[in-house]
Amino acid sequence: MQVLRMFDWPPVWLVLFVALAWLTAMPVASGAAATFLHFAGWATIGLGAGLMGLAAREMARAATTIVPGRDPTRLVTRGVFAWSRNPIYLGDLMILAGLSLIWQSWIGLALVPVLGRVLARRFIEDEEARLRRMFGAEAEAWMGRVRRWL
Repeated sequence: MQVLRMFDWPPVWLVLFVALAWLTAMPVASGAAATFLHFAGWATIGLGAGLMGLAAREMARAATTIVPGRDPTRLVTRGVFAWSRNPIYLGDLMILAGLSLIWQSWIGLALVPVLGRVLARRFIEDEEARLRRMFGAEAEAWMGRVRRWL
């Protein structure tokens, strides 16, 4: 079981879901439609990666951890955290969605909310409980005004 815990990280889950999307790709669009899907996919990936980068920068500025399961030293509520409590996880979902568009993996697109649920159950719920314990009313107020995803 310890070996499985070593692999229980959000990027590992993302890679697993990306592999499923790739394996289920069934391109049917061609021409302008395929070009549009390709453009939309790359734009979605770019936005997701940018969101992740902005979140990591805010956490670095606050000198707090980005590693799931570790206790944060500060509650980060500014920047991208002012409109999403989980911009890094949201970026994961956007990357999966973007790759699914590029590969025309309709099953991959259907897996986006499934990955969201996995991330929520395995990581977000624990992180939010930790923030409530550590930062009390300040965390409650932030969670009350900022949605989990968007």
